[in-house]
Amino acid sequence: MLVDDERESIEPLRQILSHYGYVIYCAETGEAALIEYESKLPDVVLMDVRLPGIDGVEACRQLVAKYGEACAPIILMSGHANLLTDSPDFPLGVVDFLAKPFRPNEALVHIRAHLENRRYAMRQKVLAEELSRSNVAKNKFLGMCAHDLSSPLASIRGMAEFLQDHRIGSLNEKQSQLVATIHEASQTMLTLVNELLDITAIESGEVHLNLAPTPLRTLIARAIDVAATPAARKRMSIHFHPSPTDPIIQLDTTRIRQVVDNLLSNAIKYSRPGSVITVSLELPEATAENQVVRVCVQDNGPGILEAERSKLFTVFGRLSSLPTGGERANGIGLSICRTFVEAHGGTIEAVNQSGGGGCIFCFTLPLSPCT
Repeated sequence: MLVDDERESIEPLRQILSHYGYVIYCAETGEAALIEYESKLPDVVLMDVRLPGIDGVEACRQLVAKYGEACAPIILMSGHANLLTDSPDFPLGVVDFLAKPFRPNEALVHIRAHLENRRYAMRQKVLAEELSRSNVAKNKFLGMCAHDLSSPLASIRGMAEFLQDHRIGSLNEKQSQLVATIHEASQTMLTLVNELLDITAIESGEVHLNLAPTPLRTLIARAIDVAATPAARKRMSIHFHPSPTDPIIQLDTTRIRQVVDNLLSNAIKYSRPGSVITVSLELPEATAENQVVRVCVQDNGPGILEAERSKLFTVFGRLSSLPTGGERANGIGLSICRTFVEAHGGTIEAVNQSGGGGCIFCFTLPLSPCT
């Protein structure tokens, strides 16, 4: 679209554009340009600055205000060569400037460049929309698969526990080992399935917190009791340093328990056999800007390589460090931890300890109720 009240000044340009097959719309005023734009939706606009009625700059502002990012690129034209330096506050949407009189071939180069940029931008938008639809379909598929797998896996685990309790008779040593392997494998698979369900819910924006007043020290102590069994298999012990009081916090008990379980599980996986894992619950001195509780889990593993730190809390962000007991690591747990902690308004970080003392993972939660 060419917007200029002096037709003779842009007639050579109109002719050369027509020669190359461009469809051209013309307007002589800013008001006419707004009407013409709405009916024709051009791909690029050449707008003279000095127009009858509203000037070209104001017409640009109104176009961008109405069409936003979808507005076609606008090239301003002016017979005053110093306009660009005198008016540095051109509105959004203005991508170029041509000083009149200009050579038609020169203007054609500018137009082609901005049309090509617009074409690429439109392609990117289409690809982004297709990717978004594919991601939704992927999440739906994973969610369906994980949901369908969770019930039979829970049944396998339950039957293994039934056998371990000797409810249908005693087992010999080989049978007990086989049942223990079945139970451990089913528990590992069930954990992975539940994490996949969490990831699909997170990526779909369907994570909802069920907040309730919860004694945090009690929650952590129960998680440690459960983690003590797998820790004992690697001759590890877990030391808990609780706060003097048991803070009652508005939180989603299931989600925060999952965070603590994940951090403890990782500490057991990567710590050296026979070492000590330390868990602390701290109540820093509250200030107007800092009213939080901090939970820390310190392992005795290899720590985090600085080159891999960016992967730490990402989905499937597996690091080069390997579990010390051959356990499986899928790279999902820490991503879920970050999402759940941040959903509560908290933060999570990992800091290497000096002297090869492992890594300490800390997360904070606000003491005030989360909304």
